Amino acid sequence: MGGLKRYIFWGIILGILYMLLNYHFIFFGRDVKLLRKSHMTLEYTFYNATNRPVEKILEEDALREDGIGDILLDMGLIDENTLNRILAKYDYEMDEY
Repeated sequence: MGGLKRYIFWGIILGILYMLLNYHFIFFGRDVKLLRKSHMTLEYTFYNATNRPVEKILEEDALREDGIGDILLDMGLIDENTLNRILAKYDYEMDEY
């Protein structure tokens, strides 16, 4: 029975590691939103967006590229025109280089 417990333990550990590498956990006060990462990384795994301006949240390249704007839209924190304006600013900056 000890071998089965060990497999279950390691399965749980690997599952947690998989979640940490593949999802952003975005905290909005007591709400937690999951955002799928575009590639496996530990960058911005936990991000506290509580009381942060939308522009500050969208400054983070990894979060912006993974689609945090859609979460902000769904939560009603930003309208689509403002989101498109902010995203266009970053697209323009990226094209300069």
